[in-house]
Amino acid sequence: MSLAIEIRGLEKHYKDFDLKLDLELPEGCILGLVGENGAGKTTAIKCLLGLVRPEAGQIRVLGREAVSAREDVGLVLEPTAFPESMNARQIGKILSGVYRSWDAAAYASLLERLRVPGEKPLKDLSRGNRMKLSICSALSHHARLLVLDEPTSGLDPVVRDEVVNLLLDFTRDEEHSVLISSHIVSDLEKLCDYIAFLKDGRLMLCEEKDRLLEEYRLVQCAPEELARIDPALIKGRRETDYGVSALVPEAAVPAGMHSAPVDIEELFVLMASGTKKEGGER
Repeated sequence: MSLAIEIRGLEKHYKDFDLKLDLELPEGCILGLVGENGAGKTTAIKCLLGLVRPEAGQIRVLGREAVSAREDVGLVLEPTAFPESMNARQIGKILSGVYRSWDAAAYASLLERLRVPGEKPLKDLSRGNRMKLSICSALSHHARLLVLDEPTSGLDPVVRDEVVNLLLDFTRDEEHSVLISSHIVSDLEKLCDYIAFLKDGRLMLCEEKDRLLEEYRLVQCAPEELARIDPALIKGRRETDYGVSALVPEAAVPAGMHSAPVDIEELFVLMASGTKKEGGER
C-alpha cells in the first residue's frame, strides 16, 4: 500500500501544549482530522508542511521528504498569505510563476464555477469567497495531495456541497489524496474514507470511517448499568440528570443491554466530552 502521508514519532512542544503523533494516509483516500479547538490539528498540518519544525519524528509526503514534495501539494490554509490589495486574477499570475504545472485555464474555470470575483481585492472579499479562492488555487496546479485546514468554514450550505463534490471529483484519480481538518462533521461524513481524532495533542483513534460506524455503538442507560462495562473500553461518555450516553465498542456491549448505531458527529461529540456531566450539580 502506497502512502500519501507518513508521520512517525512526531513531537512538537510548546509551553502549555505537546503534540505527539503517528499518522498514515493511504494514497487515493481522504482522511478527516477532527478534534476540538486546541487539540493540535493545525500544529500537525504546519509540521507536515514544514511551516513549523518539530523536535522529533519523521514526515514523508508522497514517498519523499516533505520539503521535496511541495510542487505536488495543494494547500488551503487560513489566513491567506497574499497581500490584501491583490485580486484573484493577480494571485493567479503570481502562482503561475510558483508552480511549474500551473493551469491557468483550470483556475479561471474554478473561479467561475465557485463565483469568485476576479477583480475584487482580498480586503473586499467575504471570508467565504477568500476560502473559495484558496480552494481554486490549490486545485489549479495538478497537485497529487490536497491539505485543507477548515476549507468549508464560512461557506453557505450550497457552496459547501459544491466544494465537497470538487474534492470527491479530485480523488476519482487513484493517485490523488486529501487530508482535511474540519469542524463540520457532516462534510467529513460525506467525504472521508478515514477519520482521525485528536484530543489534547494525542491521536485517540484513526480508522476507516465505515469500520468506525460498524465497530462502535451508542449505549444510553443509568450510570449503575454502565458499570457492567469495563471503563477502559468506554471511549467517551456524557452524563446528565436523566442518564448517561457512552461510546462503546460493539463487542463490549453486554448481552441484553440496549445500544444503537452511532454516527460520526455523535462519535466526535462523545469522545470530546470525555466524562462530562451536563445539567444539575457538577
